[in-house]
Amino acid sequence: MKRRALASFLLAAFAVTGSDAATISRITNLYDAFGAPSDTLVKDWGFAALVEYDGKRILFDTGNHADTFERNVKALGVDLTRLDAVVISHRHGDHTSGLSYLLKVNPGVPIYVPQEGAFFKSGLPQDFLQRQPGLPVSLQYFEGKQPERWATGSPWEQANFRIVTKPTEILPGFHLLSTQSQKPGTVEMNELSLAIRTPRGLAVVVGCSHPGVEKILEHAARIDPQLYTVTGGFHLVRTPEPEIRRVGLLLRDTLKIERVAPAHCTSELGFAVLKEMFGARFDEAGLGATIPLPTR
Repeated sequence: MKRRALASFLLAAFAVTGSDAATISRITNLYDAFGAPSDTLVKDWGFAALVEYDGKRILFDTGNHADTFERNVKALGVDLTRLDAVVISHRHGDHTSGLSYLLKVNPGVPIYVPQEGAFFKSGLPQDFLQRQPGLPVSLQYFEGKQPERWATGSPWEQANFRIVTKPTEILPGFHLLSTQSQKPGTVEMNELSLAIRTPRGLAVVVGCSHPGVEKILEHAARIDPQLYTVTGGFHLVRTPEPEIRRVGLLLRDTLKIERVAPAHCTSELGFAVLKEMFGARFDEAGLGATIPLPTR
């Protein structure tokens, strides 16, 4: 009975239109493997979040399975036809697979993606076509001519992808950051993060933080050195406790972030250590949870 009441409350909370939307200031976790027990939401490895702030609605990532993403979105009463933008943090399937459902209901929405050698219809490097004098036409790419189309394909051909390679303000007060991973397994992979201006500093949404959550926040601090909160995956899975504490100290004492709301791939050890280090400034950000943001 209590769970049914909670589900009804969540549906009512999300069913807002018009002027009501302008007063909502929150980030909601739509897809994750942890959170409060629920009869309506399905936990799975992956991440998606809805940012609602200053009258704008931005979907950040789309989870690991389209059917689970669809179910959670509907259970939370989220209307994907009313989005101002979508951000895909990086190419991994646990952040992109819900795109197939999103594009069924909102095929024209602008989708901001990182520069990528595949998946997002990114341009291919021109030096792939470096010419070698003396070769017969049959051994020359495109018979020695410049191709009409020089970009990768995509599983989502109909998507309105917009490639981001540098700090970009996509809407007033909403900034995208592009950072590159140098860590084993994801070397040279670009990842986008979203920074939202609030009266108490930037609220930053991260996908997996493959480049390092501290590196992403250092980039965010170039926009505004005052950092309010960060939520999303900190990628501390398989990370020993001393390294987690090093990252936590950087966030708390060097970058002086006010709050943390780790999710997704942060790891249970990461949750425990960061909760200990931040105390009352630690927010639980599991599936269905909302992180309130300071209003203007």
